Amino acid sequence: MKSVIAIAVLGFVAASAQAQMSPVGVWKTIDDETKLPKALVRITETNGVISGKIDKLLAADAKPDAKCDKCEDDRKDKPIVGMEIIRDVKKDDEVWAGGTILDSAKGKVYKTRLKPVDGGKKMEVRGYVGFFYRTQVWERVE
Repeated sequence: MKSVIAIAVLGFVAASAQAQMSPVGVWKTIDDETKLPKALVRITETNGVISGKIDKLLAADAKPDAKCDKCEDDRKDKPIVGMEIIRDVKKDDEVWAGGTILDSAKGKVYKTRLKPVDGGKKMEVRGYVGFFYRTQVWERVE
C-alpha cells in the first residue's frame, strides 16, 4: 500500500514539474535593456499552438489606452492591452519555437523561441532575425 501511495505522489510531482516547464501561464516581462518590468503576458495553448496576449502594462510611463501605432500588420492602431504578441509557437524538443513575437514599442515582428528555465519559474524569450537576436528573461506570475 505504501508503495502505491509513493508511486502516486511521485507521479503527481513529476506532472507538476512538467506543467511548470511549459510556457503556459502569466508572465511578467522584464525589459532586457532597462531591467524593469514592462507588462504581464498571458500565454495559452490551443491544439498544441502557443499564443500570448498582453494582460496589463506595468511600466511607470505606460498609458493604459496605448495603441500600437508603429505596428505594420493587422495590429496597427489596435490597443496594446489585449493584443496578441506571441503567435504560432509550437513545442520543439525542450523549447517552443517556429512562431513570432511582436515588440509593440517598435512595431517589429521577430521569429521567437521560448525556453522555460529555473524549474519553470523563469523563461528565456528570444526574438531574432537571421543571426541577430535579443533575449529577455520573463518571470512566472502564475
